[in-house]
Amino acid sequence: MKLSICIPVYNFDVRELVFDLKKEIDNQNIDAEIILIDDASEEVFKQINKELQNIVHSFIFLEKNIGRSRIRNLFLQYTAGEYLLFLDCDGKITGGNFLKKYTQFIQKNPDTQVIYGGRGVLGSASDQDHYLRWKFAVERENLSVGVRKEKPYLSFQTNNFVIRKEVLERVGFNPEFQKYGYEDLLFAMDLKAENIKICHIENPVLNNDLESNIIYLGKVEESVESLSHMLKDDILSSKLSEVKLVRLYNKLKNTPFKAIVSLLFNMGEGSIKKKLSKRNVNLRYLDIYKLGLLFRKMK
Repeated sequence: MKLSICIPVYNFDVRELVFDLKKEIDNQNIDAEIILIDDASEEVFKQINKELQNIVHSFIFLEKNIGRSRIRNLFLQYTAGEYLLFLDCDGKITGGNFLKKYTQFIQKNPDTQVIYGGRGVLGSASDQDHYLRWKFAVERENLSVGVRKEKPYLSFQTNNFVIRKEVLERVGFNPEFQKYGYEDLLFAMDLKAENIKICHIENPVLNNDLESNIIYLGKVEESVESLSHMLKDDILSSKLSEVKLVRLYNKLKNTPFKAIVSLLFNMGEGSIKKKLSKRNVNLRYLDIYKLGLLFRKMK
């Protein structure tokens, strides 16, 4: 069984990640190839990462940014493996048997179609300016295998997963959505609609580049913008009906509470942002912020 390691690269020094993967491939004698596709990064990062061209199997540089969904589909043109391992470029491998855990699981479970290995972060935020993204990761993303298995599709993320190549060829990421946000959950629900099982194992990758509060809130707004476009499509809206934010939106959208929440959000948006930048913030404020943004964008 050949494994194709697929890493979309955008404005990040990916050398450490590639060196760690290559080391394990060589030490464990794993049948694997590494494919990098740079999604029109700034020139400084292109130059930094170019030294990897003689280390990886293929390194493709795109002249125009095509976004998170299309670039993952693009890997199908360059990979030879039966299974594809997708990793975010800012991930960090923390164990010497990372690839082996995936290959051993597949060997023991030859009918495997999709595996999610999980994610982790450092034990504490680097400073107050990076606290919100760290807290969200700890409380909402870095879930144990047991918790993930309870809701295997809603717990899926695209930072660290293996998929059988023929499954990705059949399902694929929705190319309409290029920006950040909810493309992973939409893909998971597309898998669910096709009765494709997602297996969950304990094989996390460390998130090595947590955004500052300001940048993260910008990405939150971008993600809600993407979600609003999805919800305006009846078919996509139905697929995402299990998502917590969508459930709350659907529950309130035809009630007087929508107008009340929208009014309070418009009056207090600045105050909510200030709370979200404080240490020990309750993530319910983030939920309120997302809901207020969604009501605004769904007008």
